[in-house]
Amino acid sequence: MNTKFNGQVAFINGGSRGIGAATARRLAREGAKVAIGYAASAIAAEALVEEIRAAGGEAVAIKADAADAVALTRAIDSVADRYGRLDILVNSAGVLRLGPVDQFSLEDFDHTVAVNVRAVFVASQAAVKHMKDGGRIINIGSTNAQRMPFEGGAAYAMSKSALVGLVKGMARDLGPRGITVNNVSPGPVDTDMNPAEGDFATALHGLMALKRHGTADEVAAMVSYLAGPEAAFVTGADLLIDGGFAA
Repeated sequence: MNTKFNGQVAFINGGSRGIGAATARRLAREGAKVAIGYAASAIAAEALVEEIRAAGGEAVAIKADAADAVALTRAIDSVADRYGRLDILVNSAGVLRLGPVDQFSLEDFDHTVAVNVRAVFVASQAAVKHMKDGGRIINIGSTNAQRMPFEGGAAYAMSKSALVGLVKGMARDLGPRGITVNNVSPGPVDTDMNPAEGDFATALHGLMALKRHGTADEVAAMVSYLAGPEAAFVTGADLLIDGGFAA
C-alpha cells in the first residue's frame, strides 16, 4: 500500500465487479477508505471487502441500487456519516441492453437511462453535499459515445454520450470549488459483460488499433490518476482508453 489517498474516502457505485472492483482495489491499495456500492452482487461485494482488508486496506460494502434514487442517495449519505467525509465518487454502475430501435422496449430504454445517466446525476448531487473543495467525480463512460459500429446499440450509445455533456456542465458548476468532474471512457475491456474470449472479441479487435481487450486494472489506473493531485487541472474531459477503437 502507498499513501496517495491517505485519509480520503471514496464511494464506488457499481464497485463489486469488473472495472468498479478493480478501481476499489486500486484506490484502497493507495490508501483510500473505500465504500463499495452494489445492487445485487452482495456475495461479490463482501468478498472484495474481505480481500481489501486482508491486504491492509479499509473497505465496506453498501447496498445501493443505481436505479433507485432514494436508495442511492441514502447510501452516499451513510458513507459520509460513517467516515465524516467524502472525497472521491466513482460512478461505475452500468447496464448494456441491446436491440434494434424498432424492437427495443421502452422499459429497457428507461432502465438504461436510469442506471447509465440518472444515477450519475443523483450520485453526484448527493456526493457534492459532503465534499470539501478539491473533490473528485469520475464516471465510467464508453468509447461507444464516440463510435457505435454495430447494430442494436443506439440506446446504450445515447446513454454514454449523455455523460459527455453532463460532465462539461457539472465541471462548470463545481469548478469554483475545485471539484473536478471527468469521464473515463473504455473500449472493450475483459469483464463478465464483455470477455476477451467472447463471441464478439475477434470482430471488436478488428476495429481497434491495438488488437486486444483492455484490462480492468488499466482502466482503474486512469481513474486513480484523475482522482489524484496530479489531475487537479483536468476537468470536463472525456478520456478514451479504448485501444484505438474510436481512432
